[in-house]
Amino acid sequence: MIICGVNAVAEKLKSAPGEIAEIIVAAGRDRERLNTVLDEARRRKLPIRFVGAEEIGALTAGALHQGIAAAVAPYGYFSFEDLLSELQAASGRVLVLDGVTDPHNFGALLRSAEGAGIRHVVIAKDRAVGVTPVVVKSSAGAVNHLKIYRVTNLARALQQLKEQGYWSVGLDPEAPETIYDREYPEKLVIVLGSEGKGMRPLIRRECDFLASIPMLGQVASLNVSVAGGVILYELARRLRPAPAESGKNPRND
Repeated sequence: MIICGVNAVAEKLKSAPGEIAEIIVAAGRDRERLNTVLDEARRRKLPIRFVGAEEIGALTAGALHQGIAAAVAPYGYFSFEDLLSELQAASGRVLVLDGVTDPHNFGALLRSAEGAGIRHVVIAKDRAVGVTPVVVKSSAGAVNHLKIYRVTNLARALQQLKEQGYWSVGLDPEAPETIYDREYPEKLVIVLGSEGKGMRPLIRRECDFLASIPMLGQVASLNVSVAGGVILYELARRLRPAPAESGKNPRND
């Protein structure tokens, strides 16, 4: 698999350099932005190959490569059974995606999830995009810091998470309750649906409660990657400890 872009390659070097077969660089490009990445590749004794603009363009299928790419092992999905075992020992919030098909949306969701402290993402094997080079680049390398699980039966996966004591909230633009209206348990699954259709009825029924994002304008809903970012960061905000009281009245300063 070929990944490209400065951030994607740099994050792969940081998180899993052993999965890189070679670094590919566009010859003749201004490499000032790439020097840090190339220095790290040399330090790790990875092969670096310089190619022409046409070749790197063909290798990256016309993606915005920023003059650098890397040949890496295909993404290795984690075992869902291992997730269930891990959650027995330590709780952690889980993001479940029901049928996201656009790689840019998937990558953006992974980037937001990683930034908001999510470490586990569950996707379906069928009718959903997997981890592709476009997803890696769109995630700005965040995919390298997440555990992604691909399951055959998403509804059954939600049931198994419930058996571990987890509650699930599904994001639904039609829900009367908003994401700001309730408290959330520590053991929480966040479920997002596909572009356009949202969650399938079967998955919606598996959610313990549904919540919407209040819309104050004329547009009825948000893109799934934007909506996901909103709820993930609202949940992250609630996990932050309240600031200590200073004992000062700001009106008297």
